[in-house]
Amino acid sequence: MISINNLTVAYGGFTLLDDINFHISENDKVGLVGKNGAGKSTILKIICGIQHPTSGKVAVPPGIRIGYLPQIMEHHKGKSVIDETMTAFADMMALEAELDRLTAELGTREDYESDEYQALIIRMNDISDKLAYSHEESPRIQAEKTLLGLGFKFGELDRPTETFSQGWNMRIELAKILLSKPDILLLDEPTNHLDIESIEWFESYLKDYRGSLVLISHDRKFLDNVTTRTVEIMLGHIHDYKVPYSKYLELRKERIAQQQAAYENQQRMIAKSEEFIERFRYKPTKSNQVQSRIKQLEKLERIEVDVEDRSALSVKFPPAPRSGDIVFKASDLTVGYGSKVVFSHADIEVRRGEKVALVGRNGEGKTTLMRVIMGELDPMSGEARTGYNVNIGYYAQNQEDILDKNDTVFGTLDRIAVGDIRTKLRDILAAFLFKGEDIDKKVAVLSGGERARLAMAKLILNPYNLLALDEPTNHMDIRSKDILKQALKSYDGTLIIVSHDRDFLDGLVDKLYEFRDGKVKEHLGSVSEFLEKRKIESLNELERHFRKEEPAASAPEKKAVAQQEYQSKKSVSREERRLRNRMSFLEKTIADTEARMKDIEKILASPGADDDIMELTRQYLELKRDLDAKTDEWVATGAELDKAD
Repeated sequence: MISINNLTVAYGGFTLLDDINFHISENDKVGLVGKNGAGKSTILKIICGIQHPTSGKVAVPPGIRIGYLPQIMEHHKGKSVIDETMTAFADMMALEAELDRLTAELGTREDYESDEYQALIIRMNDISDKLAYSHEESPRIQAEKTLLGLGFKFGELDRPTETFSQGWNMRIELAKILLSKPDILLLDEPTNHLDIESIEWFESYLKDYRGSLVLISHDRKFLDNVTTRTVEIMLGHIHDYKVPYSKYLELRKERIAQQQAAYENQQRMIAKSEEFIERFRYKPTKSNQVQSRIKQLEKLERIEVDVEDRSALSVKFPPAPRSGDIVFKASDLTVGYGSKVVFSHADIEVRRGEKVALVGRNGEGKTTLMRVIMGELDPMSGEARTGYNVNIGYYAQNQEDILDKNDTVFGTLDRIAVGDIRTKLRDILAAFLFKGEDIDKKVAVLSGGERARLAMAKLILNPYNLLALDEPTNHMDIRSKDILKQALKSYDGTLIIVSHDRDFLDGLVDKLYEFRDGKVKEHLGSVSEFLEKRKIESLNELERHFRKEEPAASAPEKKAVAQQEYQSKKSVSREERRLRNRMSFLEKTIADTEARMKDIEKILASPGADDDIMELTRQYLELKRDLDAKTDEWVATGAELDKAD
């Protein structure tokens, strides 16, 4: 369908893409992967004709319709959400208008045998066929379903587009692209502004999509579920794998290992041949063999090992000072701006050592709660307070506004660092991939991914015991996200995180608070369990607007249904689930603490010259106190659970 031939993109003396070739076939589902700045977005722009290569070309067959969603776009104003979305059907509406005109013209003509009359009949039939093909449902219903799937509420569809944020307007543009049914979709990080439920709906849509797809995403699970082929860009070259992302990682590792083994074998053979040549070069009886070996080496096709870009984050958060058992508690909390209530009557409790995710639709109050935790916003009513000795490290979503654009990378850290840490600023920046001249760059010229890394580096400067992170992985490449996730799993403080990245949250958090319809609901357990439950509810909600009216149930039937629902709810005690999940969390925490204490015991039994015995002893006693407290809570929780049973 689309061929990319000998494509090179260079800027001055720097070559971004070096003579690359690949083909996008009909119904291909391609994941375009690589580090930030590798050239992924550039390839999409060149396919669309927005940007031109230095050399080479892209062959796109005539008549192919391309749907392109860039990372940053202009949004249309002056229409309601539904009216703006309906512009996706402009071509269809033009056909309907033409069909009406042709029908009216045929009604006035009587030259039934003429060529002109027959041509009108043929054109009218063509238009009817096209409209019949696209009219599986009315355009309005298609538009409503797509907008609801992408997270809009039914009552919001008549609101003007300018009353929504940039992220919501991006969803309108995405809906228009999907409804236009292009032959190929080019999507550049489409999930950056989508919440978890919208991502799941979008994922299902793309699985059923019949055209070709080229997708740039840093969401590993999304790539795995949607794509069947992975094209990697690394250091200007591409490597094409006919498998989804996770399988590509395995095959890539095998390929590099095989290349390395073949390279080493060849190098040994070359060394032996060169040794033979050098040894017998001047011996007449061996001259034929020497010449033969020389010719073999000249003809030998040398094996090269693909160069890997091994630069990666190196993140380790400082040990967290001990806080009180309750890190943050909100009771009957109502929060908003001016007279607008965002959420009301929320009860939230975060304990020391917990890792908690705030999830839900954009605009429902996740960032608002973060502002309450940080003391930037006062509640309308109710109570919100942080616990004893809580020191918060905050990563805000709007780094664009918080970082000083006129400052340098080094200056950003240097302004806030105090004490001995000032001598380690260059090392910290190097760990976040700011090396050499990078540290003198102005913040204003940094990419989204670089700003995210710089903001994260600021959190390393102090030993916080609560990390409050609002969408920290937006614009981070997959390798950086994996390293950050492992660092957060190892972090011994408390974590509150806003994220829509399922793969990032999976295995990291043990409790979620869902923000929905102005309420906040606690969910104990994993992200996967939450999603499974919510998928059932959201699908029912999505279909509610479109299914036919069913006959009203009689009074006895309603009573029977109500009794059934009551018994069903009664059989599963929410309190019992909470206690069981708390028991599981405590058991895991106790096991982890005991393992860390054993590691310290081994070091203390045979300390090395560089081991700080005083610091290790302090850590051991801190862990012992924590273990005793968690064990006491485990016993008490077990007793409560016995009563509940």
